[in-house]
Amino acid sequence: MSATATRVLVLNSGSSSVKYQLLDMTDGARLAVGLVERIGEETSRLAHTPLATGGERRETEGPIADHTAALKAVAKELAADGLGLDSPELAAIGHRVVHGGLKFTEPTVIDDAVLKEIERLIPVAPLHNPANITGIRTAQALRPDLPQVAVFDTAFHTTMPEYAARYAIDVATADAHRIRRYGFHGTSHAYVSRKTAELLGKAPEEVNVIVLHLGNGASASAVRGGRCVDTSMGLTPLEGLVMGTRSGDIDPAVTFHLKRVAGMDEDEVDTLLNKKSGLIGLCGDNDMREIRRRIDEGDERAQLAFDIYIHRLKKYIGAYSAVLGRVDAVAFTAGVGENAAPVREAAIAGLEEMGMAVDASLNALRSGEPRLISPDYARVAVAVVPTDEELEIAQQTYALVNA
Repeated sequence: MSATATRVLVLNSGSSSVKYQLLDMTDGARLAVGLVERIGEETSRLAHTPLATGGERRETEGPIADHTAALKAVAKELAADGLGLDSPELAAIGHRVVHGGLKFTEPTVIDDAVLKEIERLIPVAPLHNPANITGIRTAQALRPDLPQVAVFDTAFHTTMPEYAARYAIDVATADAHRIRRYGFHGTSHAYVSRKTAELLGKAPEEVNVIVLHLGNGASASAVRGGRCVDTSMGLTPLEGLVMGTRSGDIDPAVTFHLKRVAGMDEDEVDTLLNKKSGLIGLCGDNDMREIRRRIDEGDERAQLAFDIYIHRLKKYIGAYSAVLGRVDAVAFTAGVGENAAPVREAAIAGLEEMGMAVDASLNALRSGEPRLISPDYARVAVAVVPTDEELEIAQQTYALVNA
């Protein structure tokens, strides 16, 4: 790798979208960010912002047939700003890959064998891994000479002990079908737990943190000394907290009941639990801002949805406090965690005996910086730590290719 190659392009390929960021790893600065969405439709849209030149956001609409066309369009936009994919300053392309199973515990340079293993994991990540693979193959075709690195959502959670990762089902059946708890949002949990330690002026190895990643998808993790020892999502991202459209924890027998009594098939149950449950199933909205507005107007359904959301959150805070034994900090992150002060206040309310409290004035402040929102007397620090999954992917990618 050239000594001048300090840039990393981060790609997050979805089934019909590609999110991207180009970063300079000398200082972590973002040179360009963008999104291609509705790939395969006539109304595809590309939004690109050239941060390096201070240029304005550019948007184009029109049919983008597939991911190859999408990445070619991205390359064209980058080239227009002097940031083309053919630049000798580009060190690598880092790819977000949702599921790495147990094999991939750290960022990995992608070759044919790695791609085959990611393909082998498609049955446990049918919505995500195929799109990730498409993005990888397209990027390889555009820059076959460049290192392509996979950074896995599940990797941070592979440190969970076996007793936390296994479900209590027949071992032979579980092993035959790779059924276990993998966890997701790993890049966010890794980044936020490390930043929380920095906020406390300590090394990650010295700190026990409960990380609450609260977005439309939501997950919690218990991090002891920089290593994940438990997390709320499981075989899939459905388990755990109440989410925007996902149920989170539910009695497995509900699925059998719906088949027998409601006559629903597997696809209908899957759609119900993943897309029509959670906050949207409870009150018809999955935007926390809208739910809070409705609560302020006296809407009882919105209030109940909020109360169920908070109740589940408190249960996980309590459970992970027990798992960790000593908790140094609780860190809120992602869209809801970073911006919804009422959620943070309600989640911590009543936990004073556990050493947790929120200062109302600190909690009400808006900032893009990591910050404490707990009073000085609180035994456990409560923090808001904005996540940066793209920077985490870029850092892991650059460290690997620069080793």
